[in-house]
Amino acid sequence: MERLRILLVDDEEDLVGAMAEHLALRGFQVETATSASEALRRLHEDQFDVLILDVKMPGTGGLNLMAEMKKQRPDLPVILFTGHGSVADAERGMQEGAFEYLMKPMDVDELVETICRAAASKKESEP
Repeated sequence: MERLRILLVDDEEDLVGAMAEHLALRGFQVETATSASEALRRLHEDQFDVLILDVKMPGTGGLNLMAEMKKQRPDLPVILFTGHGSVADAERGMQEGAFEYLMKPMDVDELVETICRAAASKKESEP
C-alpha cells in the first residue's frame, strides 16, 4: 500500500514538528507548513491525500484557508483542529466541507484513525 501523503498546517513550529514526527513514525509521508501562504504554495506544487489544518492562525485563519484550498482541490479531505475551538467554528468548518474537527491536544491514535477514514472517503468518491 502506498503511504498516504499528509499536509500538516499549524503556525506553532514545535507542535507541527512533533505531530509530523509522530505521524511519520506511523507510516505517513508528512509535509508541513507554518503559514497560509506556505500551505497554498505546497498545495499548488504537490499532491496530498489529506490536509490537517489548524483553525486559529495569525493572518489568514484556518477556516478561510480551507475555503481557498477547496477552490484548488475540492476533493481534498480536510481535518480541522484547534486548541481554542468553539461550536460556531466547528459548525462552520463542517458546513464548508471539513471532514472532521478535532481538539488539541489530539490523541495520536484518534488522529491516525481520522486520517485513514478521510483518505478512504476520498477514494470512495473518485470515479
